[in-house]
Amino acid sequence: MRCVRAAPEPGPDLPAHLPHNSAMRDASPAHESFTAGGFARHGLIVLGFNTFIGIALAIGRGGDWRIQMVYAQCIGLSIWALMDFGRLAFSPNPETGWPEGWRRVALQLGAVLGGYLIGSTIADALFGRPLLDMWRGSPRMLLSYLLMCLAVSAGISFYFHARNQDQLRLRQLAAAQRDVAEHRLKLLESQLEPHMLFNTLANLRVLIALDPPRAQQMLDQLIAFLRATLSASRAPLHPLSAEFARVGDYLDLMKIRMGERLQTELDLPAGLGTQAVPPMLLQPLVENAIKHGLEPHVEGGRLVVSARRDGDALVLDVRDTGAGLSAAPADGTHFGLSQVRQRLATLHGEAASLTLAAAVDAEGGTLATVRLPWSPSA
Repeated sequence: MRCVRAAPEPGPDLPAHLPHNSAMRDASPAHESFTAGGFARHGLIVLGFNTFIGIALAIGRGGDWRIQMVYAQCIGLSIWALMDFGRLAFSPNPETGWPEGWRRVALQLGAVLGGYLIGSTIADALFGRPLLDMWRGSPRMLLSYLLMCLAVSAGISFYFHARNQDQLRLRQLAAAQRDVAEHRLKLLESQLEPHMLFNTLANLRVLIALDPPRAQQMLDQLIAFLRATLSASRAPLHPLSAEFARVGDYLDLMKIRMGERLQTELDLPAGLGTQAVPPMLLQPLVENAIKHGLEPHVEGGRLVVSARRDGDALVLDVRDTGAGLSAAPADGTHFGLSQVRQRLATLHGEAASLTLAAAVDAEGGTLATVRLPWSPSA
């Protein structure tokens, strides 16, 4: 009989470490730049530019370098503050974080003029000079300062814009890659289900001739299994408890055909049922164990499906006491195993694996082991 040592727990939504595509698209660079962290990063970059300008002015124009540095910082930070915070008032493009067309030109010109006025006033006050002292000097010098501020501001704005565009392209690429991965997972799962159904119908055909009542019972169980499978979520992940329930239904189907020759045990410890796994992850391993391990044995054998935590990994074992690896065909004929490996690689890359090994105890048989990253949020 099938033995379940711990009742499966109700599963949660997908864990946080595998975000949905919509979340990835909504988290655009424009959103990030309007956070406290985004403004702080921009401010630090502007401080660096201002320092460079202050040093250049001190070298080129001479005089007290501290005065040049203070004016450069006051004017530069004022321009940046008006420009960066002013974007919020100009209906910025949600993808770039900047207004479009004439609004952008107006913002930059207004920020340069206003920032120069505010910054020079602050610097004048710090040094005890008459307010707007620089505005009373040579018009040519004033114009040169304004043009320099405009050029530097345009350069900094271009840098921020280019940086946002690069981040946007990276996020669009990541979203596209996630779309491809999800479509690939759905394709692989859609290939697994007909494969399982074909094998089951082939077995049912044989049983019809040998034992019609058992064939009828198997057909009823197959209908119930397919109804549960088709009504399940088509998401790329579902709770481990749901996966164990699906495996249990499949084993009930197989036990109708094999009878007492198939002894099963499902071991899902408390606390693991909410871990997220791909649908139909274990069923191909169970099918492989029955087809190549237990069916060749006249006396049948025992099949154990278990889950455990090993450090930062979730480990799933499918163990049979059947004929062993030497009796199985070459790996290239194991369609289900190949699909499981491809799905694991698509979801987790090198962080997940599937291994087959001979069982080392006296019962013999084969042990299939799946390792997945542990989800702390589950």
